[in-house]
Amino acid sequence: MERIQSVGRRHLLPKPSAQDRWKITIVKRTRSVMGTTIYYLVMLSLSFVFLYPLLYIISRSFMTSVDVANATVQWIPTHLSFANYRIAMEQIHYWPGFANSAIISFGSAFLQILSCSLVGYGFARFKFPGKGLWMALLVFTFLVPPQTIVVPLYLFFSDIPFLHMNWINTHLPFVVPSLFGHGLKGALFVLIFIQFYRRLPHVLEEAARIDGAGPVRTYWKIMFPLARPAMLVVFLFSVVWHWNDVFEPTTYLTVPDFFNLAQNMATFNGSADAQMGQMAQSVSSSQAIGMPPTLMNQIMAAVMLTIIPILLLYLFVQRYFVESIENSGIAGE
Repeated sequence: MERIQSVGRRHLLPKPSAQDRWKITIVKRTRSVMGTTIYYLVMLSLSFVFLYPLLYIISRSFMTSVDVANATVQWIPTHLSFANYRIAMEQIHYWPGFANSAIISFGSAFLQILSCSLVGYGFARFKFPGKGLWMALLVFTFLVPPQTIVVPLYLFFSDIPFLHMNWINTHLPFVVPSLFGHGLKGALFVLIFIQFYRRLPHVLEEAARIDGAGPVRTYWKIMFPLARPAMLVVFLFSVVWHWNDVFEPTTYLTVPDFFNLAQNMATFNGSADAQMGQMAQSVSSSQAIGMPPTLMNQIMAAVMLTIIPILLLYLFVQRYFVESIENSGIAGE
């Protein structure tokens, strides 16, 4: 009886008027707009932290010494000058360095896709004796810092056993290890492919086996083409890491004709430091010496020339890269 009375009271409650409904709608929309505004303000603040260095480099690379000396010029140069870029291209030997970086980066990336995908497929889809031990060794190679094995690798590449060949000052120390699933961050790329292949249904392989396809044909015709999301992730990571790497090229390449852009950039920066040291010796020790504005602008231009190819590559494949991360199994799923 009480329940019936309470239900009746509910129906007797007055309905909100049109003005009250309008007020409720305004409050909800205001809260939504405020929340969205706060969200974008926070995101813009965080993005500025990462964009500030890049914006600073771009601004300084177009400035002349007159703009730097002008206290009123902070970000936007009075006149756009490409003189810094012309000088920087000469100082870092841009086109030979670009060619060497492209050969090392793209060549290693393609070979690591082929080799690491095959190794990852074997770990993900097959059972074999000692699989756990081999997996542990794979993770161990990922954890070992490359600086600890650089001396043995240098001795190995300087005199290949049985072949008695010297691979120093060639691209082979970068390309050949990538062919065998090693190379820069090779273990990480194998783990990415393992995670991806584990998510594929076994029905695909069973259907191929019924049609008479063996393991090699199943991998090459069915499983490997399906791994395109993981391939794109591995490709971009490999290209970027090889492009920016200075440690291994400095170890294996000592002839300037084989230097990549990162090495040439480091050499240019070192010459600027040497110039600063000479200037410091010519004045008293009590005076503070800063880098000449013109030289600083040239270094900024050289930095932009070095990173522009990678920026263009990322802008071209940005949408596919985000989708590949979601589908490759490295997004925490």
